[in-house]
Amino acid sequence: MTLDRLDLASFDPGDGEVQTGELVVTDDVLVKAFALGPGATLDPHEHGDSTNVFHVLDGEVTVLQGDDEERVAAPGVVLHERGVPHGARNDTDDAVVFTASLCPLPGSG
Repeated sequence: MTLDRLDLASFDPGDGEVQTGELVVTDDVLVKAFALGPGATLDPHEHGDSTNVFHVLDGEVTVLQGDDEERVAAPGVVLHERGVPHGARNDTDDAVVFTASLCPLPGSG
């Protein structure tokens, strides 16, 4: 079996920059990698029909969930229930890297 892999080490976001790439795409699962430079924000959004999980791989990210904010350091995992607005912000001076897993994909059920 051959696996396509995104080289996470190639991420090098500048101040305020968000870089992203797809790691896994199937009929019902999406896993994306995100790198947020210092001061960058992944705007809050929601998935009404899907569960989303962040896995913090490197650094410390401020996770936005509904009206709450929490700093989560690597290694860390955050569950976002269906329909709950969520996002992320980098309040540090270093880049942060995390993945977001979405399952099932909207419309796959």
